[in-house]
Amino acid sequence: MKGVILDWATLGPGVDISPLTDIDLEWTVYDMTSPEEVAERIQDAAVVLSNKVVITREHMATFPALRYIGVMATGMNNVDLEAAGQWGIKVTNVTGYGTASVAQHAFALILSLATSQPHYARASRDGTWSASPMFCLLDYPIMELQGRKLLIIGYGELGQAVFRLAEAFGMEVLIAAIPGSPTCARDRMALDEGLAQADVVSLHCPLTEQTRHLIDSRRLSLMQPHALLINTARGGLVDEDALSEALKQGRLGGAGFDVLSEEPPVNGNVLLDSNIPNLIVTPHCAWASKSARQKLVNMAADNVIAFLTR
Repeated sequence: MKGVILDWATLGPGVDISPLTDIDLEWTVYDMTSPEEVAERIQDAAVVLSNKVVITREHMATFPALRYIGVMATGMNNVDLEAAGQWGIKVTNVTGYGTASVAQHAFALILSLATSQPHYARASRDGTWSASPMFCLLDYPIMELQGRKLLIIGYGELGQAVFRLAEAFGMEVLIAAIPGSPTCARDRMALDEGLAQADVVSLHCPLTEQTRHLIDSRRLSLMQPHALLINTARGGLVDEDALSEALKQGRLGGAGFDVLSEEPPVNGNVLLDSNIPNLIVTPHCAWASKSARQKLVNMAADNVIAFLTR
């Protein structure tokens, strides 16, 4: 039985592949696979693993050997799940592998913005501090997190991990109800009300048609002018043009984003404008600690084994 890994390189360096390749399959491993190469590479495979490579209905209909697709990520939008069900192809994903890494990154963004760390680091290097008549610089605002309000939007495993970190900093944590969500607990705060109260807002909800541009110009206008907006979830949750304008006009204290609406941003992105103040953008790396990436591989291997031994 043949197994194929289509985009191993997307999991980054230093990760041990042996939990997968030790499984008794005839493996072929590709660093990357373009859309044009997918059909040729999976045509004889029973087991296909993909991080982001798209597996379509046409692929499933064309190659009857295909019995299992393992998505090496949480999101499964790269696989036609309806077609998989129709053709009896098992599809699995991995969840929870990056919880500690993402929560840590979210709080790193909060702390960097709250302490104006990028500004002070630059002032230390560009001569501003050296020219100061005082022993320290106090040019940029510093927000002490203790006693401040953090609004969490999306209270799954990631949101709960950020909750625990916030409690350790002495923050008061509010949990928002996501409009239109059928599973919202009754004790959740209305989103608009929470946005108006929060000093920090952190997004941890999935991107759906209901949550696309959940934070738009109207909701940004509800936030306090010193508030920070953190997004380590999905880029489409926030109207990026509206956020850019809010930051440029000083209507928001700052923003920290690990995600954009298009990744990689090959067509550019309004949030990559270096003139936007108090904005930190990182390249979708919050999940990517080595331990998290290895955990992902181990879980993907467990999924394959479970399929083969069912």
